[in-house]
Amino acid sequence: MESGGNYSISDWDRPFTDLELEAIEAAFQSAATPSTSSSSSSSPIKRRRHLPTPNDDSLLVRRRLPGSINGAHSSSLLPCRNKRFFNPYHHPSYPAKLEMRYPAMAFKGQVLYSRTVAEVEKAAKELLKIVETRKREVDQVILGLDIEWRPIFRRGVPPRKVAVMQICGDPCHCYVMHIFHSGIPQSLRSLLEDPTSVKVGVGIASDAGKVYKDYNISMKALEDLSRLANQKFGGVPKMWSMASLTEKLICKQLPKPGKIRLGNWEADSLSIEQLQYAATDAFTSWYLYQSLKTLPDATDDRTAEIADRKKKKLKKLGNVPNND
Repeated sequence: MESGGNYSISDWDRPFTDLELEAIEAAFQSAATPSTSSSSSSSPIKRRRHLPTPNDDSLLVRRRLPGSINGAHSSSLLPCRNKRFFNPYHHPSYPAKLEMRYPAMAFKGQVLYSRTVAEVEKAAKELLKIVETRKREVDQVILGLDIEWRPIFRRGVPPRKVAVMQICGDPCHCYVMHIFHSGIPQSLRSLLEDPTSVKVGVGIASDAGKVYKDYNISMKALEDLSRLANQKFGGVPKMWSMASLTEKLICKQLPKPGKIRLGNWEADSLSIEQLQYAATDAFTSWYLYQSLKTLPDATDDRTAEIADRKKKKLKKLGNVPNND
């Protein structure tokens, strides 16, 4: 993960006061928090089977998306200018930096959970229908895809099979399929093998390899976000994680609580926290792809800059007439 540099201004010799810190935090929260109408309840989760849930009817109501997600602010697709906020009042008796946390990345749409063969088949058919509809409108249909499996903490024990597959194709719906119980029915196989719908994610080829090993299905049309990020950012290629790309591109933190990430994905039914975690990962992959595609390739920028410098040098030498 990327980390910011240390900044100090030596002639400012006082630390932030508690009042100033509170004001900074309040201003940041005010700017980052969605309006009351869009954040009054947790994300709705549509269940295709009965599961114990909190007594909150708002879980089943579709939510309006905050502006930072639905594209109301085009600047949300631009890379972050500052990764961290540091304390400029450097003093030997005080910490060198004040780190301001980014708001958490979260999927705010509808989570559709399926567990049985019939439920997963129905979910996959819905996704195939969505893909076919969008093919009439766009050149490429993009699907954010991620997988989860139960971790093994003992050496020499082979890894467990993929237990959960989550797919997101827009900001409104995310499909979380508990394939540990259902397997991969025909419609889901057709979706994964479809060469016209691009599946995006960080390390997506590795995920595809595991799906092939566990279920003998060869996923088609893969786009790795780390490779795409290197193409856009230029410089020395890096192994980007989804969390580091989320910070770099959209100034948000991608929550990765160990108790969920390393939890039991083979449970009889997934918890609300697991469903939200899975949906957020798939949505983040989809959203990061949209963000990266708005950026020009770094190689194109360097080529243009070199050509411009060469032209200016030739003009200075008098070899090219100046028509400006």
